[in-house]
Amino acid sequence: MGRGRSKAKQTKVARDLKYSTQEMDLDRLAKELHGDADSVKDRDDEDPFAEGNYIPRA
Repeated sequence: MGRGRSKAKQTKVARDLKYSTQEMDLDRLAKELHGDADSVKDRDDEDPFAEGNYIPRA
C-alpha cells in the first residue's frame, strides 16, 4: 500500500530521461574518459571550498 505514487513518479522520471533530448558536451566527455588531468585541475580551482582554496570570513 502506498507504492502507487512513488512508482508513478519513478516511471515519469524514467520516461523523461529516455525521451528527452539532452545537450551533451562530447569533447568534455572524451577528455574525462581519456584521463586529461588539466580539466580536473581547472574545476578544482573554481570551487572555493576545495582543499587549499578555502578563504575564511573575517
